[in-house]
Amino acid sequence: MRALAVVVGGLMIVAGCSSQAPDADSQLLTTHNLVGMEATEIIDHLDRLDVEDRPADLMASVHFDELQLSAGIEQLNFDLPDDRFYLSFAPYVNQTHECYYHSLTTCLGELRNENLQVSVTNEAGNVVVDEEVTTFDNGFVGLWLPRDLTGTLRVSAADGTGQVSVSTRADDPTCLTTMQLT
Repeated sequence: MRALAVVVGGLMIVAGCSSQAPDADSQLLTTHNLVGMEATEIIDHLDRLDVEDRPADLMASVHFDELQLSAGIEQLNFDLPDDRFYLSFAPYVNQTHECYYHSLTTCLGELRNENLQVSVTNEAGNVVVDEEVTTFDNGFVGLWLPRDLTGTLRVSAADGTGQVSVSTRADDPTCLTTMQLT
């Protein structure tokens, strides 16, 4: 269930809402052209925005089971699909930053608009993802993976190759910034 939390006179009021369709009367959604979008669509849209087009007043954070949006006093939480996990990763060559929950409006990776070959395999060695992608303008790539996956993420690019272990369980990060390409 998605909940709307608004602070009025120092008191937080929380109202539950269906996670299927965002409230059309939400000022936050209207201001940021997100009305009518599902949580997965909002994530995909915000992560792909050009850096100069990112809204400075919007905080958007991806957690294991929900998307959290806030601007001013308005906060919205959207449930994510029960069977999918959003992993956003930014391979790097020279510099990175620490992160745990991916911020769709503030996280920046080093390799912006770079072509990558990406693969994810599970513990049994079965391929879950194998595709060519281009990092978003923010230097990240977002993958919708199955929940409860343990495996390996491999990336090849002009700057080198790298691999890291990944997991998509409740306590796992949605932002991966530890893969150095060598």
